[in-house]
Order: sequence, then C-alpha cells, then structure tokens
Amino acid sequence: MTEIYDADCTRCPRLAAFLAETHRRYPEYWSRPVAPFGVKNPRILIVGLAPGLHGANRTGRPFTGDFAGILLYETLHELGLATAATSVSADDPLRLRHARISNAVKCVPPQNKPLPDEIRRCNRYLQAELEQLKSTRVVVALGRIAHEATLMALDLKRSAFPFGHGAEHRLDDRRTLIDSYHCSRYNTQTRRLTAAMFRQVIGRACTLAKLHMRSSA
Repeated sequence: MTEIYDADCTRCPRLAAFLAETHRRYPEYWSRPVAPFGVKNPRILIVGLAPGLHGANRTGRPFTGDFAGILLYETLHELGLATAATSVSADDPLRLRHARISNAVKCVPPQNKPLPDEIRRCNRYLQAELEQLKSTRVVVALGRIAHEATLMALDLKRSAFPFGHGAEHRLDDRRTLIDSYHCSRYNTQTRRLTAAMFRQVIGRACTLAKLHMRSSA
C-alpha cells in the first residue's frame, strides 16, 4: 500500500533542490514535504495547490501562517469545521472537525508553480489518501490544479469534469467534487473570490456531506 505522505520524499529533483536551498536560507523553516492536516476519517477533504514558501513550508501545516489560510480557516471556523478562526503555527490549538486539508503537491514549488511532471509524480500520495479515506463524501478542490490532480488520482478524464467555481461533479456513488477558486491573496484582493462566494462553496460541501453545522459553538 502506498503511503499518503513521505517526509523524506525527493521524487522531484527540482523541488528537492528548492527545499534544500530554502533550508539553507531559512534554517528555522520546516522545509520538507507537508503532511495532510485534520481528522483521520473526514467527511470533507479540501485539496489545495501546494505549500506556500512562507506559510506551510515554514510551519509544516497546510495553509498555516499563510495569507491564503486567512479566508480558509475563518470560513471553516464560521461553519463549525475548525475550533479557531486563525492558524499561525503547527503547535497552535486549532483543530479541524469532520474535515481534512491536503495538497496536490506536498513540497513548495518555486514561484508557487509546480511543473506538470511534478504534479504527476506527487499524485501517488493524493491517490493513496483518496483510496484510504472511506468516510469522505465531498472533495473541495481549491483551484484548477487541485481539481485536475483529484481527477488524476481517481483516473477520471478531465474533459468529463470541467473546472468552474461552484461546479459540482459526481465522482462515484458516494463522493462529490466541488470546485472553488483558490483562496489566494491575488484572488481575494482582486475580488475574483469573495468571502461570501467561498462560504457558499464550503457551506454546500457541508450540506452534501450531511453536516448541519451553522456555527463554531
């Protein structure tokens, strides 16, 4: 059985070299592949792009200490899927409820742009994760790369599942894929993605996962 995470993975030479360079420049950073974060048996799996250089690559937790994590964790907390609205370090008390966060690519890529071959190489881990998470009912893809990586992991044709913000795709008899624009600084500052738009997607994921959680209380 393929593991869902390997902290010592160097399958992608360019990414491994960039991690080594990052470690030299920022010795206090995590600078290794970043593991998924959340509950072991989630109803909702959120798939992002890759660790941010000064976010998850620094902290070792997806979307933690990163601008993109601001909207994500605020929304999860508002809907009762997280115990706090902010996540600044891997040892802070924030925990997820019924949810898990993973990435299409586990290592930080230069300029936040993984190459197609790197996405394919890393896809084995997402594939293994999706195979093992029998409780998952909804996969939320944050951006096109996460969307396509999810389809690749499930051996589904991209042409049959076009990406679009708010689009819903029935993957099989138990799982649905929901797309969202990525909650990046660029998308939120340009208003391509608003807090209301993002909340609607995550709220819909809760509905499809049969989670009726309106608040963090």
